Amino acid sequence: MDNRPQWGTRAGFILAAVGSAIGLGNIWRFPAVAYENGGGAFFIPYLFALLTAGIPLLILEFTIGHKYRGSAPLSYARLNKKTEWLGWWQVAVSFVIACYYPVIIAWAMSYSAFSFNQNWGTDTAGFLIGEYLQVGAPGEIGGLVPGVFLPLLIVWAITLGVLFKGVKKGIEMINRVCIPLLVVLFLIVVLRAVTLDGAAEGLNAFFTPNWDSIMDGKVWVAAYGQIFFSLSIAFAIMITYSSYLPKKSDLTNNAFITGFGNSAFELLAGIGVFSALGFMAMQVGKPVEEVVSSGVGLAFIVFPQIINEMPALNGLFGFLFFGSLVLAGLTSLISIVETFIAGIQDKFKFSRTKAVLIGGGAAALVSVLFATRGGLNFLDVADYFINNFGVTLAGLAEVVVIAWVLKELKNLQAHANGVSDIMLGAWWKICLGIITPIVLGYMMFDNIRKNLNPETFYGNGDYGLSFLIYSGWVVAGLALVVGIVFSLFKWDRQTLNVPDNKEVSQ
Repeated sequence: MDNRPQWGTRAGFILAAVGSAIGLGNIWRFPAVAYENGGGAFFIPYLFALLTAGIPLLILEFTIGHKYRGSAPLSYARLNKKTEWLGWWQVAVSFVIACYYPVIIAWAMSYSAFSFNQNWGTDTAGFLIGEYLQVGAPGEIGGLVPGVFLPLLIVWAITLGVLFKGVKKGIEMINRVCIPLLVVLFLIVVLRAVTLDGAAEGLNAFFTPNWDSIMDGKVWVAAYGQIFFSLSIAFAIMITYSSYLPKKSDLTNNAFITGFGNSAFELLAGIGVFSALGFMAMQVGKPVEEVVSSGVGLAFIVFPQIINEMPALNGLFGFLFFGSLVLAGLTSLISIVETFIAGIQDKFKFSRTKAVLIGGGAAALVSVLFATRGGLNFLDVADYFINNFGVTLAGLAEVVVIAWVLKELKNLQAHANGVSDIMLGAWWKICLGIITPIVLGYMMFDNIRKNLNPETFYGNGDYGLSFLIYSGWVVAGLALVVGIVFSLFKWDRQTLNVPDNKEVSQ
């Protein structure tokens, strides 16, 4: 009998899946990517990418998890014993991300408190790098930064506390609270931002289409990249989450809701961010294009500047903005950590408590490295390489192995159609068998080409080559090695039997 835990409701699963997809990148990456790749015109390749890669990949992972009823390693092992390494590789990628991602949430926690008195002062860049993070030279670890370490402890206490509670009472419950709260908080941020002087100029810059960009292949690759990175695909998350679904689950409908829900929040983030950037541009007397930023710089340097310039209630605005980052980050972090907790539970027959202590505890210990004076440098490089040579490559391997090597798309399509209202046709197999492998393959080729070129490799001029090798290339490579090593451990024979998917209760 399958004693796997289950979601309490369909809404609980959808909120958890959306909570995993909506992360920091939705707020600080999407607006700049859209602006830099054609503004309003970008939404055409973006929507095309969502329908030809994002949702088809979500359906694929939902179906694998639902049919084979296991964590990513167990589901792949049940699919074919020779593909278990792929599941562990994705789990290892998630482990690396779980080591640095909570540190960014800790920064946001600190900044939500700083907002009330604008503790960052007028030189927001100097405050972030010098006073708050106390950043040292690349490769130097330095001592712990108390202002980062203490909120990091809080982040891990919340995350592990939720995971100890399990799927229904822990993960589902916190997403039922956090996702609606996140939407409400960010809506308030957006409503305030669009009423600021200059907001119209910012929105005009964001939405004005550059139709010439449609003919640029790089814009289409950027659209696929944004969809791929923002939907938690190839992280082992969606396979794990869907393994907790009951037998009667509309997989294709769930995928469409998750995909469009994530995109709706990205659009909302774009409106809020560019309204604020338009205000910032007017205050400093510069055009919008000169104040556009993304990533850490947007959240922790530009937004504090915007908050400084606001005429009223700036402390509350800052608290709501950084509070939104905390909520978006926490729901994503919980899903990321759940992947390797579920993996070691299935493989080594540990209790949930023991799996959380071992898996979550190990990630928490490693994350302390990123709370040191060298933390930002290690984080920057690890994030770039694990995303570009971990997530992307694992995603490419996933579709190639399933569609081309094992030729399992037909069987998975039959399973999804058997439980779903929206039937999958030839479009799904064409998307996963042709479009997605080609696009991901080109993305990988382009990444490798750039990073093997002495003039264009990542961090050229900012980091030494040796630092990039051991904190970037080696980290990404180790994820694959760990995946292969873990797959060598033997399963209990009965574990590999595919459950009959009968309804069970937690």
